[in-house]
Amino acid sequence: MKILICDDHKIVRDGLKQILAQCNEALLIDEASNGSEVVELFNKATYELLLLDISLPDKSGLDVLREVKEKWPKTHVLMLSMHPQEQYAIRALTFGASGYLTKDAAAEELLLAVKEITKNGKYISKSLAHCLALQLKSDSNQEIHEKLSDREFEIMIKIAAGKSLKEIGNELCISSKTVSTYRSRIMEKMQLKKNTDLARYCIENKLL
Repeated sequence: MKILICDDHKIVRDGLKQILAQCNEALLIDEASNGSEVVELFNKATYELLLLDISLPDKSGLDVLREVKEKWPKTHVLMLSMHPQEQYAIRALTFGASGYLTKDAAAEELLLAVKEITKNGKYISKSLAHCLALQLKSDSNQEIHEKLSDREFEIMIKIAAGKSLKEIGNELCISSKTVSTYRSRIMEKMQLKKNTDLARYCIENKLL
């Protein structure tokens, strides 16, 4: 199996490569430091598994996930993140991820996840299964941001990160006016008025 690791910190990539070297399924391990490099490498080679960090310098890991699954749907993607599972895991699975691990997971769990994904196409840890079960509760028990659509959530994160409407529009291939409409809808659902309020909310809820 050919594996690609994408993380903007080399020390993390080196650590992951050392762990994956113990896996018999890993025949080749390449690495990328950002989303653009992932696309470049995929245009040159075929990878069965992508280990993908959510926080990247050039674009969101969720954006990269969606692009990879659209262009190379047979590739399995295991998301890695410093963010707690309940913040991003369900979104990632919705976008087509095969699994989600926090970076504090033990090496043994990473190897187990790779083997399970290789065998069955998915890896759902006990803690993630618990998160999924909680998601089935009524909307009244949800955090406010969980009521946003996937596109609204995506744009909210970009706005909170300080990107302009034009920048967001260019990244998502939509007009600034459309982004503005999404922003108004987000602010209404979140019951907020300013971008700074949105940024504060995302920081407090560990979405950034």
